[in-house]
Amino acid sequence: MATAAIRREQSTAQPGAPRTGRAARLSIRCGEHAGPTSGLAPGFVQANLAILPHRLAEDFLRFCQLNPKPCPLIGVSAPGDWRLPALGEDLDIRTDLPRYRVWRDGAIVEEPTDLMRWWRDDLVVFAIGCSFSFEQALIDDGIELRHFTCDCTVPMYRTSIETVPAGPFHGPLVVSMRPMTPANAIRAVQITTRFPSVHGAPVHLAKPEAIGIADIAKPDWGDAVPIGHDEIPVFWACGVTPQSVIMAVRPDFCITHYPGAMLVTDRRNSEFAIM
Repeated sequence: MATAAIRREQSTAQPGAPRTGRAARLSIRCGEHAGPTSGLAPGFVQANLAILPHRLAEDFLRFCQLNPKPCPLIGVSAPGDWRLPALGEDLDIRTDLPRYRVWRDGAIVEEPTDLMRWWRDDLVVFAIGCSFSFEQALIDDGIELRHFTCDCTVPMYRTSIETVPAGPFHGPLVVSMRPMTPANAIRAVQITTRFPSVHGAPVHLAKPEAIGIADIAKPDWGDAVPIGHDEIPVFWACGVTPQSVIMAVRPDFCITHYPGAMLVTDRRNSEFAIM
């Protein structure tokens, strides 16, 4: 039944490429897509994921509210509920991401393809806006994204910039980087400013050492990409920041998405743009 639904929703798409959020989730749930979600369902919002026990949820909610650039909340579940109706029809957070990370005491203990054996009735799901939304707007404007050109995952770096603490939650800001010419960087600032719910404008341009990045060729997550002699690195706040915070706070149990493996929603990127 699920496979038939995928085929119906893909009928107007290129073969093998889910063109709606629901089709992408069904493809992932059925094991037909197991890789990164970049490029799936163009035009639909994707989300980073943090899942925490209810006793930590209020503090994490406050942390997100105090740090809207790296943690722009677009959805929160009730305790024990694996659905997020505001973000998608037939959405099951336990099965609809290609890969997850399960953490205990700040360390990764497993990277499963579903959460069925890990799910608990006290867990609260936080869906956090993702840069894939503003990336589509950059592409539509003709700006090259180097990690797309290189067919790899965007490079991400832990910085010396501290997030605003809330309860036990604190730690360094994580940024993603895209090399651009100065002219394209200016245009990218103008474009991404329209998307405050999905990280918004860059937090830093050029001089990576000024934000604590010692070696731009050695990202903490993702893949290194070449930077041209006429280009500068442009840095955006990144939804991997909660994983950096988890490593600092060391909660006894939590779950996140695997970097690059996002939740594909039914919401349109255009819904989150400020015109």
